[in-house]
Amino acid sequence: MSMHRYGPHRAQFGELTRPDGTSRGTVVVVHGGFWRARYDLSLGRPLAADLAARGYTAWNLEYRRVGDGGGWPTTFADIAAGIDLLADLEVDTSRVVAIGHSAGGHLATWAAGRHTLPATAPGAGPRVELTGVVSQAGVLDLVRCATERTGGTAAIDLMGGSPTDRPGEYRLADPAAAIPLPVPVLCVHARADEYVPFAQSADYVASAQRAGGDAELLEVDGDHFTVIDASATAWQSIVDVLPRLLGR
Repeated sequence: MSMHRYGPHRAQFGELTRPDGTSRGTVVVVHGGFWRARYDLSLGRPLAADLAARGYTAWNLEYRRVGDGGGWPTTFADIAAGIDLLADLEVDTSRVVAIGHSAGGHLATWAAGRHTLPATAPGAGPRVELTGVVSQAGVLDLVRCATERTGGTAAIDLMGGSPTDRPGEYRLADPAAAIPLPVPVLCVHARADEYVPFAQSADYVASAQRAGGDAELLEVDGDHFTVIDASATAWQSIVDVLPRLLGR
């Protein structure tokens, strides 16, 4: 594993783990924690290690979070810059999938729509475009997250205000506003999730499918954290679909 920086802030870095032999593709791991600074990329290390053991190049990405320089627009700019740094790391950027958990699911899915953003928006003009996305119990409707107070004031703190206060910023930041994406999206969620409602994934997939998007819902047993347990059946279901998302 090697550490690479994409900016001067202490949170602007990622950990790159290469497989033995030829890589099967590149996977960006985006950790969750309701965008808050007390959660970090250590949550993604077990998944990155497992992915590398399966032959994938894993890029476990850290970013500025709320309470440590993050929020709108810096968190979004960091995710974009961190993914784009792959173009300079001698990895295959023609086949890149992002896997994100909870708030990381929001950021990973947002990143897949960067090329549709206005030129002045944070993250616009990607150097590295995603081939597919796996959202693990992701927050995929940011407006709903804010209005229903999922995670308390997490979305409001991220965006610096409510959807009523900052409607333009929410439109740029919300995966639900970018439906349909031009890449496949797999949403993996446990119905018993006590942190992010199952409806966040179910409704996103239903809306994407109605709009002609390639989106799939995979309901799994367990709770909010089962989907990031590398020993769980839910994780095996995710790695089983990676070749399709990578176009292999």
